[in-house]
Amino acid sequence: MSQKNIAASSSLVNPRRRALLAAAPAVLAVPLFGVGGTTFAQAAAPRKLTPFSFAWNQTSFCLTPVAVAKETGIFEKNGLDVNLVNYSGSTDQLLEAIATGKSDAAVGMIYRWLKPLEAGFDVKVVVGLHGGCMRLTAYKPTGITKVEELRGKTIGVPDLGAPSTHFFKVFIHKHGIDPEKEVTWRVYQRDLLGLAAEKGEIQAIADTDPLLYKIERDSKAGFTELATNASGEYHDRTCCVVGVGGKLLRENKPVVAALARSLVEAYDWTAKNIDESARIFLKYTTNITFEELKELYATLNLHRHALGTDLRDELIGYAKDFKALGVLKASTDPVKYANHIFEKVL
Repeated sequence: MSQKNIAASSSLVNPRRRALLAAAPAVLAVPLFGVGGTTFAQAAAPRKLTPFSFAWNQTSFCLTPVAVAKETGIFEKNGLDVNLVNYSGSTDQLLEAIATGKSDAAVGMIYRWLKPLEAGFDVKVVVGLHGGCMRLTAYKPTGITKVEELRGKTIGVPDLGAPSTHFFKVFIHKHGIDPEKEVTWRVYQRDLLGLAAEKGEIQAIADTDPLLYKIERDSKAGFTELATNASGEYHDRTCCVVGVGGKLLRENKPVVAALARSLVEAYDWTAKNIDESARIFLKYTTNITFEELKELYATLNLHRHALGTDLRDELIGYAKDFKALGVLKASTDPVKYANHIFEKVL
């Protein structure tokens, strides 16, 4: 495993700055000659791979296919020598690193990227990878069984700017509840959200798995799932997306296409090979078990990828949602905005 960990304040530095930025060439056939110039055989030279730095969060189980692409040789098959960079800094720092070429590409949640991308980072979204991984769940003793019953209640969240907070504000707004006036959003440390529910300080939790999964597993009273980011009209939408630098796209689109192709293939492979995928991911994380991973994979739509106009249309929809909620500026045109941050590579 080529793995590099960096702190939040560190820059993403690719040590092999595009020395081989041109798209990886095909295998070269070199003729071998015998007596009188007669060709006896064709010897294949080693394939030259394009170095590529890719930032991800290796604690996110929904990104298992990134590890799969690395470990099974899918990246190499598509001509890429990928260096995985475990990134834990802020979204703004990450997008700036991509925009300035310090990292070639990264994966993140579109709900967290939409607002920063409005600021004008030279970053394009090229593929949506899967659906699912965020949930809204109510503490069972409250008796809440549907979203409409959250009016007047308090929802615990890990961060007011978290993707789950933004998404479920949009979601409950579409169910007739004013998310700013009729619901209270209270921030807790993630490992204290379950305790806050037991103490009656909150009635529901909006967060991502696997942490929410573990809170539910350890709760004596239990929780009732109210919605996920694949519920209702969002059933076929993706949540985690890949962003690349605009300069790289302009200079070498085939390399970006190779990355997108690799990741789509890896997600499909993961869906068909759950046990092996879990074993691969366990090399990268220590906060989850094999059986827990298998259960969590079942909550994801691993086959749902967004490419081309499908991806653009999803971005338009999310931009409209975030504008209606006041996250995006009132002056932002969702269609123009989506077209600006989107690039078709496949």
